[in-house]
Amino acid sequence: MNSKKLQNEKYHISAGAKMVPFSGYNMPIWYTSIADEHNCVRNNVGIFDVSHMGEFIVSGIESIKFLQKVTSNNIEKLKVGNAQYSSLTNENGGIIDDLIVYCLNINKYMLVVNASNMKKDFDWLEKHNLYKAKIKNISNNISLLAVQGPKASSLLNTISNTDLSTIKYYNFIVGKISDIKNIIISATGYTGAGGFELYVNNKDAKKLWNKIIQIGKKYNIQPIGLGARDTLRLEMGYCLHGSDINDQINPIEAGLDWICKKNVNYIGKKAIDSNRKNNPSKKLIGFTLTEKGIPRSGYKIFNSNGNEIGTVTSGSISPSTGKAIGLGFIKFNKIDYKKSIFIEIRNKKIEAKLSKTPFI
Repeated sequence: MNSKKLQNEKYHISAGAKMVPFSGYNMPIWYTSIADEHNCVRNNVGIFDVSHMGEFIVSGIESIKFLQKVTSNNIEKLKVGNAQYSSLTNENGGIIDDLIVYCLNINKYMLVVNASNMKKDFDWLEKHNLYKAKIKNISNNISLLAVQGPKASSLLNTISNTDLSTIKYYNFIVGKISDIKNIIISATGYTGAGGFELYVNNKDAKKLWNKIIQIGKKYNIQPIGLGARDTLRLEMGYCLHGSDINDQINPIEAGLDWICKKNVNYIGKKAIDSNRKNNPSKKLIGFTLTEKGIPRSGYKIFNSNGNEIGTVTSGSISPSTGKAIGLGFIKFNKIDYKKSIFIEIRNKKIEAKLSKTPFI
């Protein structure tokens, strides 16, 4: 299923991007440096090629019933033009994947899933499709370009037939950019910097990318790799599936209670409700190091008494603040924002403080 190739791969290589295999795709990690690209998005505007993401169409007269059963958020709240952050959960409440659901039309939805989970997600949906609903994988036909940053709206408005600043967060339109039609223009992103995600047919992906790069020169646009995408999302405290969340982690543990509906039955609801009622055994927290060091996934977390209380799931130096930040799970009864925790880095315990997210 992961046979999609980036339409703009030649551009990335010619632009000097460091390319690495990722979930079956050859992806740009960085062009100049992660810090430079990160700051470009925070302060200006950048463009990402994230065409590795998966897209499924769910349609049919029972598509709402089906999606209510397999996703954790409340599909019935969606109107045409709305998008919704949600998750697929298993019977034990574990997060199979996090995803965005787009309401394209009455009884027609688009699900955007993580590249590494595409086949697993599709098989799970097929297995539980006991309704009059059709599931179609359109990933090989769609490219996804993300234009992110405070100047994204100004840039795209110069080549769009719609004032994109009027699109509210987690809403979208099907519109025209330059002379390219039928683009899903979504006010979403994984950076916290504002901007849009553009779903476009593969045949138009190169043209759209080149047009945005061309027009974006006067805005000092830069192409941005997956490295900066990761530091941008970490600064916001956004979860990364496979690191901070997985099929063994419950949404309540991950701080995602808000995407779990309470009054409609869905797969995993019983386990999730139990976690909500009785408090989870562990909780995802943010932390900032007060000493020199870089936290990495898998590093152990200790309390001031030297007792192991958790594990780091994500960590990096924040390009925006210069501080070392991270996410990790610690035992629920050990969460105390007044006390220090310690991250074991190269056999040395480095002091850190619990931090509310976002970090910036």
